Amino acid sequence: MSDARELPLSGVQVLEFTHMVMGPTCGMILADLGADVIKVEPLQGDSTRRLPGSGTGFFATFNRNKKSVAIDVSDPRGLEIVRRLAARVDIFSENFKSGTMARLGLDYARLSQLNERLVYVSHKGFLPGPYEHRTALDEVVQMMGGLAYMTGRPGDPLRAGASVNDIMGGMFGAIGAMAALRERERTGRGQEVLSSLFENNVLLVASHMMQYALTGRPAAPMPARVSAWGIYDVFTVAGGEQIFLAVVSDTQWQAFCDALGFADLRDDERLATNNQRVMARSWLMPLLRERLATRQAVDIAQAFESRGLPYAPIRAPHELLEDPHLDATGGLAPMPLPDGREVKTVLLPLMLDGTRLPVRAGPPSVGAHTDEVLATLGYTEAEVQALRAAGVVA
Repeated sequence: MSDARELPLSGVQVLEFTHMVMGPTCGMILADLGADVIKVEPLQGDSTRRLPGSGTGFFATFNRNKKSVAIDVSDPRGLEIVRRLAARVDIFSENFKSGTMARLGLDYARLSQLNERLVYVSHKGFLPGPYEHRTALDEVVQMMGGLAYMTGRPGDPLRAGASVNDIMGGMFGAIGAMAALRERERTGRGQEVLSSLFENNVLLVASHMMQYALTGRPAAPMPARVSAWGIYDVFTVAGGEQIFLAVVSDTQWQAFCDALGFADLRDDERLATNNQRVMARSWLMPLLRERLATRQAVDIAQAFESRGLPYAPIRAPHELLEDPHLDATGGLAPMPLPDGREVKTVLLPLMLDGTRLPVRAGPPSVGAHTDEVLATLGYTEAEVQALRAAGVVA
């Protein structure tokens, strides 16, 4: 599947007017599936390219397999280029603040007049309603949507350590776009698709909301929860290493005790069932922590793996770049950067017909495809050079 012509969305054309994470994620998914994605950037490039700190990896991660055109849309000539592109593509994707596209004349109402088959995907903070005027970020919706409450300790809300809503919001934008393309086959018309951060976050905590609806008892933050399982925690072992261990059935409890030589615990009638072990956590967990403190993490892992028990080493994200499973399954792929370096990047977590979706091109340099794309619209080389000289394109 190294050729876009062999991929499911081959032939689908996408015009992407996005930045940061949510919108680019949508475009990346569509591009990985074979769509021809044209990313419109300002002349100086998407500001995400220049983010420091935790934002350093945003652009490189979410903009592979795309083309870049750099256009000044404040100039009528630049805006005309975008409108001509929108008139011929299948999908238009944007994630700017509400009202921005309308001010530019690039909202769905006007673009659909140029292209009635257009699927228009808007990635917003909120779906239409009382909150839609607010400016949203992943952290904002995690705080107001219950996720930070569930992640942190009581009284200490903590956002998840990744942009979960941005990424999933982009994913739902892509799902909506593909559903709208399927609907277009029946009706011949496109439609507007809305995906949002807040409603995405609410889906993430839906089971905790349902817990309250069914029991009348609010879900406790994860660090303070009453676990459903007797053993389901992180243990600090020899050398200060940490390992997550889980025992979620009575059969697993027997295997756990046998693996670690805890015959006394296996035969203790107070620990015979999972519910009993949950009730005994106040004394059982300190006892297990004491016994495991001198064990080597690698020995515990081998004992668990040999018996099919769930466990996990505690890894930092950078360590996954050398993960043997990801390497063996093709989950990491080499990708060129605009500056000439090559890095490993994470592929979509799926296989089609036994094959991972490939990196066909790294993230583009600013305006790398401006000439190519304008040529498809009928602009001559001289016209493109005149637009460049006038500061309309780069």
